[in-house]
Amino acid sequence: MDSSKSVPSSDAANPNRSSATPDRSAGVSPAVAGASRPRAPLWATLVATFFGAGRLKPGPGTWGSVATVLLWALASSQIPAASRTWATALAAAAVIIIGIQAATLVARASGLKDPQFVVIDEVAGQLVTLIAVPLAWKTFLAGLILFRVFDILKPFPIRRLERLPEGTGIVVDDLGAGLYALAVMHLLLHFGLLMK
Repeated sequence: MDSSKSVPSSDAANPNRSSATPDRSAGVSPAVAGASRPRAPLWATLVATFFGAGRLKPGPGTWGSVATVLLWALASSQIPAASRTWATALAAAAVIIIGIQAATLVARASGLKDPQFVVIDEVAGQLVTLIAVPLAWKTFLAGLILFRVFDILKPFPIRRLERLPEGTGIVVDDLGAGLYALAVMHLLLHFGLLMK
């Protein structure tokens, strides 16, 4: 389970409702307060949840990472080996750019700072972990495990990155976890611990 993410309330099934109680002293009714929050566009919801992976239980972040590893393994098998590093880096960059916007819109609509069902950040971090990694089951499995460990532990300064506003904070802290995992992955590869 991703303890760092905001846990949705019983209203999480409806991302347009806030988990916070509206201020009745200000004369705003619950119906009006909920109606004033913008609804996330469908494209943003699909991207932010990685086409529904973020709705899987338990541990939506892990499901997002698993889906990323499996899909990228399939995609990488169709890309020439000489182009895989650049392809992975470009895919990660595209996910970061689109993911920040999608995460921002969905977080606003849900009323949560970092909704648990938003997993596009895990997709971005997982792709960063796989940059310049040979296509093999051992390396991709190691990449999955390493990324999840660093995403959960959040060593310095990853937790500080969560303080960045909206979708930037949601996505960038997972990029930090991805960079830690990438560094450890390449140390393991350098010493031949994954390719034997």
